[in-house]
Amino acid sequence: MRLRIFLAFGNHGPTVRLSRVFFSTSRLRKRDRQSNQQLPSSPARTRFAPSPTGYLHLGSLRTALFNYLLAKATGGQFILRLEDTDKKRTIADAERRLYSDLRWAGLQWDEGPDVGGPHGPYKQSERTSLYQGHAEKLLQSGHAYRCFCSSEKLNELARRRTSLGLPSDYDRTCDVIPRAQSDDRATAGDSFVIRLRVPSEPPEYLDLVYGLVGKPKHNKKAQNLGEALYEDPVLLKSDGLPTYHLANVVDDHHMDITHVVRAAEWMSSTPKHLTLYNAFGWKAPHFAHVGLLQDSGRQKFSKRKGDLDIRRFGDQGIFPETLLNYVALYGWSHSHKSDVLSLSDLIASFDLKFTKGNTIVEPHKLMYLQKKYAARYADEGGSQFEALVDRISEAIQQEFGIPSWFPKAEYRNPLSGLELRTRVVKVLKHTAKNFTTLRDFFHDYSYFFYDAPLPELKDDSGERYAVCRKIGAELSGSVESALRTIRPEDWSEGSLKEAISASAEEVVAKNDDSRKQVPPDQEIPVVKDAIQDGDLPIPNTQEAYKAVQLYLRWAIARGGSGPPMHTVMAILGRDVSLQRLYELRELLQAEAVMLNEDEEAV
Repeated sequence: MRLRIFLAFGNHGPTVRLSRVFFSTSRLRKRDRQSNQQLPSSPARTRFAPSPTGYLHLGSLRTALFNYLLAKATGGQFILRLEDTDKKRTIADAERRLYSDLRWAGLQWDEGPDVGGPHGPYKQSERTSLYQGHAEKLLQSGHAYRCFCSSEKLNELARRRTSLGLPSDYDRTCDVIPRAQSDDRATAGDSFVIRLRVPSEPPEYLDLVYGLVGKPKHNKKAQNLGEALYEDPVLLKSDGLPTYHLANVVDDHHMDITHVVRAAEWMSSTPKHLTLYNAFGWKAPHFAHVGLLQDSGRQKFSKRKGDLDIRRFGDQGIFPETLLNYVALYGWSHSHKSDVLSLSDLIASFDLKFTKGNTIVEPHKLMYLQKKYAARYADEGGSQFEALVDRISEAIQQEFGIPSWFPKAEYRNPLSGLELRTRVVKVLKHTAKNFTTLRDFFHDYSYFFYDAPLPELKDDSGERYAVCRKIGAELSGSVESALRTIRPEDWSEGSLKEAISASAEEVVAKNDDSRKQVPPDQEIPVVKDAIQDGDLPIPNTQEAYKAVQLYLRWAIARGGSGPPMHTVMAILGRDVSLQRLYELRELLQAEAVMLNEDEEAV
């Protein structure tokens, strides 16, 4: 490769030299990016700096998590800082909720507003004099200037620029004001802001995700129109409070922050921040910009819209580990075979292999992880399982109605107290692998916790209606009798399974004499014509076992989903199971009488 480039250079001159430079720079950027994906060799100090103008959402939780993991994986410190200078949009309980939600998620900070630390205070509203002092230093050094332009003038400038199809940047009207005149006007009380004087070519920087970025852009359209564009962001507002640009740079420096992991939307602001670092003569931290989390419509999540508030997940019964695992998988790649990674797993395997580009969040992935963690908790049977049992028991009790002695009308004989909790433990041991949310758990397994009414048997119930009528009309008594022969002390999954098998064999035997010949591979669902003819093909014991299970599920589980019926009956107990069987048998017999009366009337 080098030899060919050398010969080409001899024949074609400097054109090939440009190609060689481009090739070398490209390889250098790739190599630097790969080396920067490794963790730093020294402890990292990272920070999460939210604003209390909204609640914690998925995107901000992921930002906090990545900074937390980087600090903990290197033996460093994770700092919480509040950017609370926007008093107009501050929400009263946002600060309290922030602390609560982060702790619920398992992200505890080493320094912060409520725990203190050597670099406090950790609220920007308590550091105003620090920012004002540094803004004054920039004025003295010539890196900033006062701007006395009114909001009306700035709005008019923005409208004119927009009409020309240009960015609404400043035109540096006030940059030419002599320093002495600027000082006099400020002393006289004229309203002003302080702007950063951004160089014509802002500094490049090596992003830990995107490599070398910050190439200067020249707006040719503005040049052709004779319009001077200067970004020159405001650093200090007219009320003396800092903007994000000044405050975050000053705070990161004074708090010894070494690494900043933040959303890619801040990439365009980073050259301005580096300009500030250079102006102060400070060493800048390392930056890693990760793609945004987006919904199915490719819109980013926003706390101002209330998107996916973290509290909502907790209220639904989503585990903290599930949620952290979930957000960690978006924008970061790992080498594990499984995506199920606890917080300790994430710390142990964390590196800086962030992925480029925005990511669409997939809700089904959250439910997949939730089921995995629920199954793990049930298998381990530790404190996390006990906490889940308590949450479910409390949610069910609330569903029944408060106070518990005045339940909703549709809930007959609801369980409560220790009896309810014991039942939840038994059900959860068998169903944890399918647990998603508290509401879904109650919806799917409510028949375990109160005397649920029988589902209606309508003609449009199709196959299930036909099975229940067939079994109920011919064998309900024998199925019930087989179960009644089991003594209370022997009522167990094993004995119930044997009884169901015996009932299935009886179904096959009784069908041998009367049913039509059905091919051995015929399976339920049965064909529509056979149902209409009143003939239910049940060709073998296996299919008969399914039919009996279906009948028992309709009667005892009220048609609901769940574990096998021998497990359901073992959990519900002998008395409840037999009572529900009796109720369905009575219903079917009453239905048969009504059908006969209708036929006689015709």
